[in-house]
Amino acid sequence: MTIQFNTDKNIAGSKTFTAQYVARIEEALSRYSHHISRIEVHLSDEDGSKDGLGAMRCMMEARVDGRQPIAVTNQADTHDQAVDGALDKLTTSLDTILGRLSSQ
Repeated sequence: MTIQFNTDKNIAGSKTFTAQYVARIEEALSRYSHHISRIEVHLSDEDGSKDGLGAMRCMMEARVDGRQPIAVTNQADTHDQAVDGALDKLTTSLDTILGRLSSQ
């Protein structure tokens, strides 16, 4: 499972910054790793330099073998909340989709 982590111009995405999120995503999705070939993560600050509520947006797209990609989005107040919310949504979607596949 390859994880591609992208940030917009309003977020300073250093190697340390991205590494912590990549590790968190790998751990949360490890049980699906044999079904997923790639995860793309796009983290952005919708308000730019302003401090607004719900300004952080995280979009995750999972490429599941033999299926259409699954994409989820979450908006929150902080980077951590945005990534964690998107990760929760993605795991719920994967549970549903892969659960259906195993019951067929």
